[in-house]
Amino acid sequence: MSAAHSLILTEIRNKIGHITLNRVSAFNAINLQMVRELREQLDLWAADNHVRAIVLRANGDKAFCAGGDIRDMYNNQKAGNQGNAIFFREEYALDQLIHAYPKPFIALVDGLVLGGGMGLIQGANFRVVTEKAVLGMPEVCIGYFPDVGSSYFLSRMPSATGLYMGVTGNSINFADALELGLADRYLAHQDIADFDHKLDHLEWSADASRSIEQLLVSFAGNETSSAELTSKHGLINKHFSHNTLDKIFTSLANETDPAAQAWCQDTLVTLNSRSPLAMAVTLELLQRGKQLSLSECFNMEYHLGCRWFGNNDFLEGVRALIIDKDKNPQWNPAVYTELKDQQIQDFFTGLPASTKQ
Repeated sequence: MSAAHSLILTEIRNKIGHITLNRVSAFNAINLQMVRELREQLDLWAADNHVRAIVLRANGDKAFCAGGDIRDMYNNQKAGNQGNAIFFREEYALDQLIHAYPKPFIALVDGLVLGGGMGLIQGANFRVVTEKAVLGMPEVCIGYFPDVGSSYFLSRMPSATGLYMGVTGNSINFADALELGLADRYLAHQDIADFDHKLDHLEWSADASRSIEQLLVSFAGNETSSAELTSKHGLINKHFSHNTLDKIFTSLANETDPAAQAWCQDTLVTLNSRSPLAMAVTLELLQRGKQLSLSECFNMEYHLGCRWFGNNDFLEGVRALIIDKDKNPQWNPAVYTELKDQQIQDFFTGLPASTKQ
């Protein structure tokens, strides 16, 4: 495959292994081939004593990575094959490798990063975002649940912000990501070329992580003045700290503060457009994940994923939003009040008893 058409591009400069996601026409969405190429390269560099650090970035001016290849998943479910189980098993193994990678790992996010893209960056030692970064786990929009370790990292966000992100599917900007712990450092988009130049001429100390940290500090601190959710933390905690969808909907509907009612009504509109089953399973998933280790979270998500494609909400969500684009998914059940708790718990059958409080 020519470099122009390679799914990833790689090079070593100044003892740094650079990986560039290169599926620009698909917003760098991850497919199985891409997962395997990334895994192969990272394994090689982990064993290469001449490589001291990794930088992961993406080509294109819109997206770092828009997530997993949804059309592939849709086609796999329609065909009834094992493609999705294979993809998730290998994708999750790649994500876990990044979390445990033996060398400093920089994820440079300059654009949209959703779903599977979050799995690639959340294990990095240095999650660097520009002002163009938008982060999210929007799976409930297409009748699925947030995965790639999100039951670990969303459940550990401050107050109920992770529950809010998972259940609504709403994304956040770079400043909120910094404030809420989904990113570590801000780097202005206009400074990327200079950052690269300094990486190419970095004088390594015995501690490679410290060398990188000092370089990042020289550019900027955490830039959070543009955070949009800061003023909503109290509301989010008030309305999304509940353990059932019914209580969340009721809490939002019963807001009495006139200054907060418009936000609550907008949030209800959002929730009413999402898959009720996906939202309910997401809520249960995140409540369990808060008590589990990272590897246990991945195992739980894989367990759910293998069971998920027995229902049709994912097919319907993808059809409505991506295939036919009528934006009118017919969820089953259509509303959260028709959900039975047993439907939710059935997805977790075979796992340890719920650890939610």
